[in-house]
Amino acid sequence: MLSIIIPTLNEEKLLPLLLKEIKKQNFSPLEIIVADFDSKDKTVEIGKSFGCKIRKGGLPPKGRNEGAKIAKGELFLFLDADNIYLPDKFLEKLIGEFNERKLGVASFTICPDGNWFDKSAYKIYNWWVKSTQKFFVYATNAVLVKREIFEKIGGFDEEIKIGEDHDFAKRAAKIGKFGFIETEPVLTSIRRFEREGRLKTYSKYLLAGLYMLFFGPVKKDIFKYRFSDLEKKKK
Repeated sequence: MLSIIIPTLNEEKLLPLLLKEIKKQNFSPLEIIVADFDSKDKTVEIGKSFGCKIRKGGLPPKGRNEGAKIAKGELFLFLDADNIYLPDKFLEKLIGEFNERKLGVASFTICPDGNWFDKSAYKIYNWWVKSTQKFFVYATNAVLVKREIFEKIGGFDEEIKIGEDHDFAKRAAKIGKFGFIETEPVLTSIRRFEREGRLKTYSKYLLAGLYMLFFGPVKKDIFKYRFSDLEKKKK
């Protein structure tokens, strides 16, 4: 079984878009877990209407870990609520190549639903991850991993401020084989770019990437990376 785990807080606008995309895949066996951080809107109600399991969550790393605690599948697929489009037969192709290549953890093609600059930036990033997958481990906010590997490494590090997905994939790759699966792009929302500005957001990504490369996980709040309402609620 495949367990899809989605951390949420007040995602009534975008969550139904993702859940409809998952249902259109006609993939089975499958379960969907929404790890919700006390949403005040209809997020939980929407999740239940789609047959999702509901778990109390937190900031994204904690939400993913909490969702995994009730997962029944042997494969975990972590998605964010703002992953708003999945290509046709995406899950079938993703799982098929994952098994064929005997991978333990994988990332795949992500593209923002934005302008030419966003698409170009992510095209370069996806090319880099694909080209260096045998030497370096990079991941987007969407990660596929075997349950046994997730449990052995203790899940996501909840102390990390930015890039916990990269850290997770890097640690997982020490136990199982990492691979980049070149799919048609999974589209993700550009709301962070619109809220914080592209220059500021891309600069944080670049600087955080360099920091992780030379110094390791970012456990200090030096980049002031926020998860919008999630971070406000934590405070």
